[in-house]
Amino acid sequence: MRTTIAAGAMLLALAGCSSETAETTPTTSPSQPTPEETADTVTTDYTDGEYSATGWYGGLPSHQDVTLTIVDDAVTAVEITTPAEDETSLGYQERFADALPDAIIGRTIDELDIDKLAGSSGCSEGFMDALATIKESAAA
Repeated sequence: MRTTIAAGAMLLALAGCSSETAETTPTTSPSQPTPEETADTVTTDYTDGEYSATGWYGGLPSHQDVTLTIVDDAVTAVEITTPAEDETSLGYQERFADALPDAIIGRTIDELDIDKLAGSSGCSEGFMDALATIKESAAA
């Protein structure tokens, strides 16, 4: 039993930002409100500036450091670290980091909802964790 648990933990460690499928096309899950939802939705105003946070994900846990520049409630720049030491995990983090700017720059911070990007779901979880902290810090 201990061997099974240890083997499972090792596989989790090697998974990094892996996904269950071999998807390589960047995808996002932006929330598109209906007209009714838009009328009832309260939006938050964010203070312009540069905000940084660490996003944690996975069972190890793994992390990424995210820096967003926000102007008029929209993302104008993003930087994200790829600190994984395992080659497989690092590959997922690098592909995610390369695809992230196209997925979020120009969008308002409240509409960001990255579910899977560049074949990676774990990295998305880390980004969304960092985003939650950034939103709290930037809330006006």
